[in-house]
Amino acid sequence: MADAVKITSPDDPAFDELAARLAEMAPELEEEGAWPGEQLALCGRYGVFEWFLAEEFGGQGWRQPDIFRGYLRLSAACLTTTFVITQRTGACQRIAHSDNEAIGRELLPDLLTGRTFATVGVSHLTTSRRHLAKPVMRAEESDDGFVLDGFSPWVTGAPHAQTVVTGATLDDGRQILVALPTDLPGASVPPPARLVGLSASQTGAVNCERVHVPQTHLLAGPVAEVMKQGVGAGTGGLQTSTLAIGLADAAITYLEEERERRNDLAEPAGALRSDWRRTRDDLLSLAEGQNVCSTEDLRVRANSLALRTAQAALAAAKGTGYVVGHPAGRWCREALFFLVWSCPQPVMAANLCELAGLAE
Repeated sequence: MADAVKITSPDDPAFDELAARLAEMAPELEEEGAWPGEQLALCGRYGVFEWFLAEEFGGQGWRQPDIFRGYLRLSAACLTTTFVITQRTGACQRIAHSDNEAIGRELLPDLLTGRTFATVGVSHLTTSRRHLAKPVMRAEESDDGFVLDGFSPWVTGAPHAQTVVTGATLDDGRQILVALPTDLPGASVPPPARLVGLSASQTGAVNCERVHVPQTHLLAGPVAEVMKQGVGAGTGGLQTSTLAIGLADAAITYLEEERERRNDLAEPAGALRSDWRRTRDDLLSLAEGQNVCSTEDLRVRANSLALRTAQAALAAAKGTGYVVGHPAGRWCREALFFLVWSCPQPVMAANLCELAGLAE
């Protein structure tokens, strides 16, 4: 595998090898304390981390529609690994497109090959804990940088990260974004939370106790609403919907395989696949800039599709699917993730109405 061929398009034949290997390894991530380190290394050897950055940064510069097609295949094979990659990619893009070119030259070469790992911890600036009167991560200006005090609540892969792209709020309300080295004095990572699904993503808090971050590691700010600046400003959006649609693909494929032995599955499998194709086509149309529906509408449909297909797979698997280790049970727990991951209030409300039988 050391000589793995780099994948240069979503139609590359080498993608089949990578997807098959990730799917084969996915059950291992159900074990307590698991982390997709081997899976990420495999993706590095296939050049996956190069898709998301332009050639000027050492990447392949894939077009957005091709990136989404790649994410669809990856998430159908292993959602946990793909979710971790999205957080890794978010960090790399923020670093690459910062005005601080020096930090990019320092960090990106090893990140592109997979020799190092970076992640993002910005939910406290966008969707999490924002109702609190006092920011959970605060910043003070110092002579040569900033002092961070507080915590970032949801950081994927924090125990394995050399760098966390995170933000903090100054007393005047302005915000900063920094590339935080996790080995700085005062920075610590407690044991990650045990999640209903995707526990192997090892998502948890990063604590900062008077951590001095030098000016050389500033990515953006101080400015109001720093997450609205630059590349990767939005939360959730098409990327989150893409992973939900990828998960649905895996569940429907299982139904289609079972259909070969059970005629009663033919109609539901066919209906779900038709729904999946319509949702996927709208995703790719949006990625091409075609205004076929709103991003929120697509997210509502993707969430619904993931939930319905995962439960259909479990129903088809019967008791076997309810035993730990069967993929149908894992898909059901993973589908719940989309109800909480960067889920805007209108999307949540629409999904609640559907679950309550109130949707039109």
